[in-house]
Amino acid sequence: MVVLVIAILIVAIVVLVTYNLHIQKKIEAYNNINDRINNLSVLQDFMKVAGQEESVDEKLKKINEIVIEKYNIKYSTIVVFNGAEYVVKASNVDEKHYEVLSNLHTEEIFQDSVSTATPKYITIDNENEKLPYQKTEMGRAKSAMFFPLYIENIYIGYWIMESGQMHAFDKTDTTIIEVVKDNIISVLQTTSYQNTIENIDRIDKFTGLHSAEYLYGEGKRTIDQYPTSAVAMFRITNIENINEKTSRQMGNDIITEISNIVKTRMNSQYIFVRYMGPKFAIVFSGVEENSLEEFLTDLKTEIEELAIIEEEEIIEKIREVKGKRVKVKEVKPQKEASPKINFVVSTYYKGTGLELLTKKLEEYLDTADKDESQINYI
Repeated sequence: MVVLVIAILIVAIVVLVTYNLHIQKKIEAYNNINDRINNLSVLQDFMKVAGQEESVDEKLKKINEIVIEKYNIKYSTIVVFNGAEYVVKASNVDEKHYEVLSNLHTEEIFQDSVSTATPKYITIDNENEKLPYQKTEMGRAKSAMFFPLYIENIYIGYWIMESGQMHAFDKTDTTIIEVVKDNIISVLQTTSYQNTIENIDRIDKFTGLHSAEYLYGEGKRTIDQYPTSAVAMFRITNIENINEKTSRQMGNDIITEISNIVKTRMNSQYIFVRYMGPKFAIVFSGVEENSLEEFLTDLKTEIEELAIIEEEEIIEKIREVKGKRVKVKEVKPQKEASPKINFVVSTYYKGTGLELLTKKLEEYLDTADKDESQINYI
């Protein structure tokens, strides 16, 4: 009888162990599926941010906030090399620590990690210690994970997450964190073109206007607040003749005065840039193309009524008169110049290639007859 009871107990134990193992496998499978869903959700959030009409810096800040929230990280900092120096692009750490955080690549403890493209985990073992890269602070971070960031085998910076607890990342699933790191790299890669455009924009010294690149970076965020916008481009068709017949200074004065005239007619939502040389572009954000005719006609008339007069110049020359060298004054006659412009207008639709549209407008102006001076709609 006792043997039978023992046998029943053994069978029951085996059944329970088998059942528990089965349940454990289901839980692990569920957790794996849940992790994948969470990671997919984070990736979707990242891609959503990458597609927003915001600056690269703002996108990185949002991505860092997502990382902190979704993975319950105490401190997270993204540092990127901008071609000249390492810059903290996103962090929830007090700015007084930025100098230390932007120089982690120089710390011996992380140099091997950078050179081998592998993560580095460091922590302290008692409260009286501090992490090797910390200078004066002791209480803020007691453990950290450092991830070098590479795009196509090119080192571009690093991401570091920190905790105020010792051994905080001992049981962290590095596979998940690697996915987060890869997502950060993906966003950096997708925003690299935008970052280049934002940094290449320049202010023209004669007109004070932004260059064409402004349209595709900062300006586009204003333009894309509307489903459609009218884009106008104009060229000073006789600028070469003015430079040749009068002077280059006269040509520069013409360009400056034209820009001043247009500026007075711009509201805060319109984007006006010096596109290239004698070509200018205006984006009328949210304005229909067919409602611009009167405005552009008046603008063209005002510009072409502009007259720049070169002041009389008295030139002293030495001439020989009756065998003697004498100083003679000559008056250089006044010269006058007025611009002629050729307009071309089209419609930009949000979500399409603004740079392709402006290229089409530019090509029209460059191939039009040099004597053409009108308002064209294409």
